[in-house]
Amino acid sequence: MSDDDIFAVSEDSWRREVFPEWGSWLNEEIESSRVAPGHLAMWWIGNMGIWLKTSAGTGVAVDLWCGTGKRSHLTPENPPRHQWRRQLGSKAPQPNLRTQPMTLNPFAIHDLDALLVTHFHHDHLDRHVAAAIVQNVASPIPFVGPQSVANQWLAWGVPRDRIVVVHPGDSLTIGDVTVDVLESFDRTALITDPVGMELPDDDHLPAMAERAVSYLLRTPAGSVYHAGDSHYSVRFAEQGDRFPIDIALLAYGENPVGVQDKMTSSDILRAAEALGTKVVIPLHWDAWTTMRADPAEVSYLWRLRRDRFDYRFHPFSWLPGGHFDWPADRARIEYLYPRGFTDRFSEPTNTPYPEMF
Repeated sequence: MSDDDIFAVSEDSWRREVFPEWGSWLNEEIESSRVAPGHLAMWWIGNMGIWLKTSAGTGVAVDLWCGTGKRSHLTPENPPRHQWRRQLGSKAPQPNLRTQPMTLNPFAIHDLDALLVTHFHHDHLDRHVAAAIVQNVASPIPFVGPQSVANQWLAWGVPRDRIVVVHPGDSLTIGDVTVDVLESFDRTALITDPVGMELPDDDHLPAMAERAVSYLLRTPAGSVYHAGDSHYSVRFAEQGDRFPIDIALLAYGENPVGVQDKMTSSDILRAAEALGTKVVIPLHWDAWTTMRADPAEVSYLWRLRRDRFDYRFHPFSWLPGGHFDWPADRARIEYLYPRGFTDRFSEPTNTPYPEMF
């Protein structure tokens, strides 16, 4: 805290000093981290945003979101084709305020090998992230996503030759990471209008593959399945039969009355079992006031059911900004932020007498 005169303090200086709340702390941690051979590292940026790093130094980010939700009670009502107006006839704007701090500064991203986005909803596809990468990452890294995402990037000014449009069945290589593009089951994306795409009649379904995908990131150390905003689907079992999955990242939340959008605790366990994953990590529960959920519920239900269903996986409760190492953290159930003071008593203390505390 500085000693500036209070009349030198303004709303602008407050924002610059306080926001983003984590400053460049997490950027620095990711950039300086060295991953051991046979391991992979991940950081949860928040919502469905993750950053994966391999022992070769390859960095792949998925669904980075550095935006916000509602900020004023003066928000206009939902237009006729808004996803919530279409799904449940609701005109009132959803009071979805962002609940977690900004853990990453997108404009402090300098070393990244690819940005992957699962679908075009703006808590996954972020213009601040796109702008920061185009402006500040020296290497012309690829922007990877389905057609709906590509259209939005083009509308924002991302160079066309940087964009890689993908569909389920595609595969691409980024350093020592192989990305398999899989089907998405995000049915909410089917009733949301993307930029630059012809809209079908309201009683016809658009092609999911043009709007949303899932990803399987295969590294020398293990594989990570990123489902984006997929709802529960019986086809999870088909994907689990096709691919070995070590870690599954799934969208978890409590749906408001009348809404079907996120997987609940029982859905998360069903999906994890179907995918054949070793660890399931519920994400997205942290983002919105309206869909806030408790990952402890997933763990509680897992303990209740694990013996009866002979579960071969376990859940991991993460926190935004937290680090996860595979396989070192394979057996962990719950994340706790580092508590510090690892250099305790490395030099003489300075208290009136040693027994004081």
